Amino acid sequence: MISVVTATYNCIDTVDDCLASVHAQMGVDVDHVIIDGASSDGTREMLEGHRKDFGAFVSERDGGIYDALNKGITLSGGDVVGFLHADDLFADTQVLAHVQAAFADPSVQGVYGDLCYVSKEDTSKLVRYWRAGEYTPARLSRGWMPPHPTLYVRKEWYERIGSFNTDYRIAADYDFILRLFSHPEFKAAYIPEVLVTMRVGGASNRSLRNVIRKSREDYQALRASGVGGLGTLAWKNLSKLRQFLPRRGGLPR
Repeated sequence: MISVVTATYNCIDTVDDCLASVHAQMGVDVDHVIIDGASSDGTREMLEGHRKDFGAFVSERDGGIYDALNKGITLSGGDVVGFLHADDLFADTQVLAHVQAAFADPSVQGVYGDLCYVSKEDTSKLVRYWRAGEYTPARLSRGWMPPHPTLYVRKEWYERIGSFNTDYRIAADYDFILRLFSHPEFKAAYIPEVLVTMRVGGASNRSLRNVIRKSREDYQALRASGVGGLGTLAWKNLSKLRQFLPRRGGLPR
């Protein structure tokens, strides 16, 4: 079984699309875990109306997105855990089936794919395409990371190396990825397809102050993991530029 953790907070305009996207997944048993941060805009009430569709549902004040995701990991019932944020959608109805097929290889500990950023107002309008590519240790040391919303990991690895470090307010996902992918026993499989579409407007790029804070936290995570330093951080930021290059046609598959 695959657990999909969704953290919600005052997202009444988008969360119904997210729930429908999870519900539409075919050919796989899904344990959908919802962690709501005591929403006050009607999100909590709407979620309570769907309670029968969730493996677990909690609505209470929390310490931020990573605290919520940690709660979700703890409550998840699947042996594989991933995330779909309230603003995000699976690219199609077969995404989790492809993820499950990759995990059929017992040596595979994690699975990831590509990500599309789309317009908040029009989810058919591509803003940025993140092609992850294959992992190598050399690429990790040059700032590579998989798109976190596409990453699925065997739950035992959260127990083995720890979950998200909430001392990081913006870069706890990067810190976790560095710890995970630099572990000598971790093996990941890459699915060369778009798995998730994400509406633009994430916390890390919401303001110049957040961009600066994210860069500082990224550097701290790099130093703590021993993967790299300022050079890695520079390459990490520069490598994102190609994601904004114009593409012909609609959303890639």
